[in-house]
Amino acid sequence: MENDAATLYCPNENCQAANPLTHKFCQRCSTPLPKNYLWAVVDSPSVGSPGEILADRYLILDKFLLLDTKPGLLALTPELDNLQPLKAYLRLIPYRLHVPQVYGVLFVADGSSHREILLLEKPPLLVDDTIQQVHLGSELTTAWRDATSMRQLNWLWQIAHLWQPLVSEGVASSLLDSDVLRVEGSLVRLLELRFDSATSPELPQLGEFWQQLVSTAKPAIAEFVDRVSLALIQGEINSTDQLIGVLDRGLAGLGRSQTPTIQIITKTDTGPSRQRNEDACSPPSGTPVSKPPQPTALAIVCDGIGGHEGGNVASNLAIETIQQQVQQLTKVPYDHIDPAMLLNDLDKAVAMANDKISQRNDSENRQGRQRMGTTLVMALPVAHEMYITHVGDSRAYWITRHGCYQVTLDDDVASREVRLGYAIYREAVQQSAAGSLVQALGMGSSTSLHPTSGRFMLDEDAVFLLTSDGLSDFDRVEEYWETEILPILAGEANIATVADRLVEIANTKNGHDNVTVALVHYQVQYWEPEITIQAVIPQSYSAKTVDLASRTTDATVLGSPNHKTQVIPDTEPAKTRQFPLQWIVPLIFVVAAGFLGLFVRQLRGTSPIFSNPLQTQNPTSEATPTPRSLDNLSPGSVIKTNKQISFGNNQFIPPETYLILEKKLNPQSAPGNFLVPMRVCADKSTPGSANTNKSAVTTSVAPNPKALPAKLSLDSSKINPSSFSVLQPDAPNPCKAVITQPPATQSLPPVISPTQ
Repeated sequence: MENDAATLYCPNENCQAANPLTHKFCQRCSTPLPKNYLWAVVDSPSVGSPGEILADRYLILDKFLLLDTKPGLLALTPELDNLQPLKAYLRLIPYRLHVPQVYGVLFVADGSSHREILLLEKPPLLVDDTIQQVHLGSELTTAWRDATSMRQLNWLWQIAHLWQPLVSEGVASSLLDSDVLRVEGSLVRLLELRFDSATSPELPQLGEFWQQLVSTAKPAIAEFVDRVSLALIQGEINSTDQLIGVLDRGLAGLGRSQTPTIQIITKTDTGPSRQRNEDACSPPSGTPVSKPPQPTALAIVCDGIGGHEGGNVASNLAIETIQQQVQQLTKVPYDHIDPAMLLNDLDKAVAMANDKISQRNDSENRQGRQRMGTTLVMALPVAHEMYITHVGDSRAYWITRHGCYQVTLDDDVASREVRLGYAIYREAVQQSAAGSLVQALGMGSSTSLHPTSGRFMLDEDAVFLLTSDGLSDFDRVEEYWETEILPILAGEANIATVADRLVEIANTKNGHDNVTVALVHYQVQYWEPEITIQAVIPQSYSAKTVDLASRTTDATVLGSPNHKTQVIPDTEPAKTRQFPLQWIVPLIFVVAAGFLGLFVRQLRGTSPIFSNPLQTQNPTSEATPTPRSLDNLSPGSVIKTNKQISFGNNQFIPPETYLILEKKLNPQSAPGNFLVPMRVCADKSTPGSANTNKSAVTTSVAPNPKALPAKLSLDSSKINPSSFSVLQPDAPNPCKAVITQPPATQSLPPVISPTQ
């Protein structure tokens, strides 16, 4: 007799038929049967005995491993106000590739008391459907000895990237716990979060943990890992930016032993219910691209917004602009590419596309929902890395033999609520207007745009799927990746056939929108290098940051429905010209004469080099104000957050918040980090209104500073151009009276917030 525990119910609300666990599709309606494996976080030896069912739906597979047999039903969700630790999971949703997310809470009666069991979805698991076995991914310390040198260094690189975000949430101890630190193929995955004790771990402790891995490191990198771990312990490496830079150089050395082959295909279709196709893609639909022989491989998917009034214009204009910019970037040899600067250049390319579209909107006097725009997702493979940039809700998925991973986070209301710690994702997506976009290209100035760019190290064959929401809606990718995309990696299907099949699935299973897909098949040939990779620890290090000076705008302009955007010239940038040789000799004479005249004026006491002190203290009204930057701020200067900034004990400053400095800030003259006292000021601008559908983007509004203390101190290392903009002396001051008595509770209104 079959055990009830082996029953999996169809998620189709019109079916809900019971199926054996071995089935992938419902035997009655053919709906895919998702298997939601969950990790239970509970303070007890186990949640029960294998085979037991909890709450009439959760089948116990192992001590803490469960299977939801009714995946079509929402799990119970807790009151977040009473469960502060849950917010760390929520705020780390941009890192869900590595950090599990909250699925729900299970309440179990235990005699006269009740236990609350936290359920986490998508834990690091190895699933073998052929023999119906599921077990946890290996501990990193166990899998380490059998990994290639490229993968070993890749794992350390991922940990380095996770360190600072986990420190800010008070859970960095998770990266030092071998039981929690797991691997799933090339990915580092955390089983759960371990909260720090009274004092958070620091980089020397990370170095001590890594030192344990030296003895089993591959010969090519053993000396490298030993040198880096000792540098962490001794304080030679004192920031994660410095650590990532060192690891980048090590991976670049190993990358010479890895030869990639890349194939790209795109497919776009109007769909059964639309009159025109507002999507666009690159390469052109149905045109295969291979690298080699092509020098560049770039895939782009755009989903236009604006209907017949211009969605297709915006999507095509975005692709045209970005193609031109990326072609210039990829002319640089890989050995001369700085990853941080390439990410910055990709963001600038997106900003230029945004302003081109926004300029077109302004010239046609389009306002509000009449403005045309587009989402964007693009993939640029460079050597052993994949660069992904996105804006909006078009997505990128990373498919390997181990799983399917969504690597982008939608710029919509639901994701924003989770990032702010207000809701669990599975609950947030059920709310009205959950899918409304909070940003897209062309809706405003690039100064208020926050594209997300990320890097992914590749040491195994993979397929990247870029798609508009015509396919991704209703979890179609999660339902069909295993049967449709995974065969590419097994050599059982070609990408052109798979692209056609995915479009067919979108049209038959969804059918409500245009659909566009791009498949990037990345194949790897790797051999262990015979040379030994050396670790180069710089004597001093200053992190490269984005120069936002050219993208700074008056705060009063942001959020205004009638603002104008930066005008982008249609002509190409002027090419560098060689200086005529016949001008050199006259120029030398002119320069020499100038220096001679300057010397004579100094002798006469009229040197123009030094300004009059009285004039400096009493400038005239016609004098040009001195430009401000983060390097020359004085007390009273006003700065604005570009993204969410952490401070204190799990507290955050939201984006678009204005702060007044109470101490002179000169990072160049300060040898180390120091606390900068600040005051929070209020904003005169009035909040905008959020739209409730994808036809337009939610207007940016200023966060209410009353949710913050009147005064706070911020680590100087966090005050950098990527996080703050500077209010210039000639700009209208948006600040008014400083808040002195914050209310007990105050929720934040919608904000445009970066995803990283």
